[in-house]
Amino acid sequence: MGATFDKAGLFRIIYNQMVNNVSKLDTVFSALSDPTRRRIVERLARSRLTVGEIASEFSMSQPAVSKHLKVLERSGLLSREIEGRVHHCRLDPRAMQAASGWIDEQRRFWEAAFVRLDEYFARNPERNDMS
Repeated sequence: MGATFDKAGLFRIIYNQMVNNVSKLDTVFSALSDPTRRRIVERLARSRLTVGEIASEFSMSQPAVSKHLKVLERSGLLSREIEGRVHHCRLDPRAMQAASGWIDEQRRFWEAAFVRLDEYFARNPERNDMS
């Protein structure tokens, strides 16, 4: 038998899911806000790399690179596999797809808004004067 929910219970479930999704999205965008982490993501988009291979490209210590990798891992952008003492990193596209989906929604909204604005000015040319 399935669970039954009252309106308040259903609202809490939907609200919590929305908050969790927004929090995850915030974490992804926060992780991508740093140029070093964006460069790491670009490299991982091409192939799986070890922490050492990632660190070799940057003029910073391996512990500093590891901190960046942990941020990417917490955001869901990076997954790590450990074989003995070697850590292999790969990009997890699911987190990027969530960010891309949000950006696509915003693009559709603004494109539709600009179309409506163009239509408004076409119907009301007297309002089109920018002087």
